[in-house]
Amino acid sequence: MAESGNAPHLPAKEQGNRFCKLQHCGARANARLYHDGSPECARRFQSVPGGVTMQYTAAYQSSVGDVLLAADETGLTGLWFEGEKFYALSLDPEHEERETPIFAITRRWLDIYFSGHEPDFMPPVHMIGSEFRRCVWELLLRIPYGTTVTYGDLARQVARRRGLRRMSAQAVGGAVGHNEISIIVPCHRVVGTNGSLTGYAGGVDKKRRLLELEGVDMEKFFVPARGTAL
Repeated sequence: MAESGNAPHLPAKEQGNRFCKLQHCGARANARLYHDGSPECARRFQSVPGGVTMQYTAAYQSSVGDVLLAADETGLTGLWFEGEKFYALSLDPEHEERETPIFAITRRWLDIYFSGHEPDFMPPVHMIGSEFRRCVWELLLRIPYGTTVTYGDLARQVARRRGLRRMSAQAVGGAVGHNEISIIVPCHRVVGTNGSLTGYAGGVDKKRRLLELEGVDMEKFFVPARGTAL
């Protein structure tokens, strides 16, 4: 990503509503990225914290529970299951309930997902967090539909990306657990090294049901006696 005031604009996609566009507002902290879900865009994807002017909310009813959606002018900023541990943690108290094009795209994505199919597009997302958390969340986006990785695997990927010899799986688990955009940024695909379905803020039962929905073989996993949300 460019550091100067005039960052390059990535070419917009010509087909449908898919696009990948980086817009710089004079400082790195105010950069914006629209992620269209394509492999090319995924390589360029790096969401950074920015000055949010207004957040909007909308509801969605899924087969595994009621969902609250949040977005700003850039993209989706939150997707939380009702009652989850970090419910609406980053939501601006001054938010407004309103339908937006981002919510329409997100609902279409969720409808396809909960019908048992992998969507072939990605809603625009605006992930806000520390550099470390954003590094972890970007790696979550690369976990393929219907597969899982362990916290240890993810920690090793983070270490390689940051040029470190090792990285604490617990620290990575904390970043995974604080992911604000559930399902679409698939933190439910991260499991314990021993096969434990733990560390999901939305609840272990929802984590199990999402993996089952994706066709994951659940025989090698188990629900811990006491689930945790890292």
